[in-house]
Amino acid sequence: MCRQLGVTRAGFYAWQARAPSSRQREDVAITEQIRNVHASSLSTYGSPRVTHAMRLAGVAIGRRRVARLMRRARIQGRSARLYRRRRVGQKAFYKSIPNRQRHLQLQETNQVWVGDVTYLRVRRQWRYMAVVMDKYSRRLLGWSLSKRRDADLTRTALQHALRRRRPGPGLIFHTDRGIEYGAHDYRSALGRHGIVQSMNRPGQMNDNAHMESFFHSLKTEFLWGKQFDTEQELRQTLHTYLQYYNQTRLHSSLGHTAPADFERRTT
Repeated sequence: MCRQLGVTRAGFYAWQARAPSSRQREDVAITEQIRNVHASSLSTYGSPRVTHAMRLAGVAIGRRRVARLMRRARIQGRSARLYRRRRVGQKAFYKSIPNRQRHLQLQETNQVWVGDVTYLRVRRQWRYMAVVMDKYSRRLLGWSLSKRRDADLTRTALQHALRRRRPGPGLIFHTDRGIEYGAHDYRSALGRHGIVQSMNRPGQMNDNAHMESFFHSLKTEFLWGKQFDTEQELRQTLHTYLQYYNQTRLHSSLGHTAPADFERRTT
């Protein structure tokens, strides 16, 4: 083997006996942190979200290093590949849906709603949860759960929110760039209700930080360590947490009040 690699035996044994460098020891510690973050996301986060979560925890680290360590440790996020579009077509499509809420000053409810989709487990199978939130008050307005991540999932959550609220024309609905929000049926539903669509800028997941924060809270505060044998058990658990989140949970961004109380005080 030494001959094939072009090294001496003495050099090989010296390399084996050499203690790990400080960089290698640091990589080991960071990899363990990555494992914890990945596990807390129910094994769904890829390198972008793992990087973001670690930065929120005070760890200064770049996405490339996280991606390298995840590849080395065989840690992989989960993503739904519905179908592929040509990149030129994708860019033209998403360019037509800019981020319309980025600099908007929120003064009341029903100015901006935000939505997103996350992954949850029932036994060893995935379920997809779509949520709609009022960005002003952080109140959760509608949600849906399905075995499939598609436009039906996100449209059902929107319908639940519209039954709870009857916003006037001009409401901005902001999401990430998921195809389930860009589907023709979903965009048609928004148009029928006079809702203006908005999406993240390319590569800027912080544009939808409110939803990222909610899903992080849901999983770390309530779902971590729980196992569900049936979808009904998961639904009941989600219903319990969403009621708590709206009516009881204190939000520092709302002056340490619950969303329902914040709406009563400000509207």
